[in-house]
Amino acid sequence: MIHLFALLALVWSGPALADVQIHFHSFNGSVLFGRYPHTFIVLEGELEETGEVIDENYGFSARQVTPAILSGPVEHMVLVETDKSIRKTNRHFTMTISDAQYRQIKAEVTAWKNAPGKYYDLEKRNCIHFVAKMASIVGLKVEVPEKMLRRPKSWLNHVTSLNPQLKAKQIK
Repeated sequence: MIHLFALLALVWSGPALADVQIHFHSFNGSVLFGRYPHTFIVLEGELEETGEVIDENYGFSARQVTPAILSGPVEHMVLVETDKSIRKTNRHFTMTISDAQYRQIKAEVTAWKNAPGKYYDLEKRNCIHFVAKMASIVGLKVEVPEKMLRRPKSWLNHVTSLNPQLKAKQIK
């Protein structure tokens, strides 16, 4: 009986396990109203190793939206959304990730942000490709069909269907 109490005291007094969650979002957008459809990730929680609180989000975009994006690579940027903007988006699914996966995602975000030259390409490196890379880091099955290159919500619904373990619903 004493051993049981000792074991319970050890378990009870140990640090709470922290976790970081990654949320996958899409923004419906409208060409007529100045904001194109978009997809991005939100990271929030607490790192287990350090207790650092995480509250970040990242997307990938052209630095300037001009007709030039239709004809090839243009200057790029990693886009951070406001809390107000995030509340107006579709959250497709959420996963808990490890500290190592978080660090890998951060390194990938930095690599995309600091890529030399004109790195945004509507057909080869847009927000969907960016989020696809993050999804692959956390172990999701991902494909980017050509017909979905400009349809972030449909694409995230497609990723949902490829990963039934998420138990996520399609967003209409």
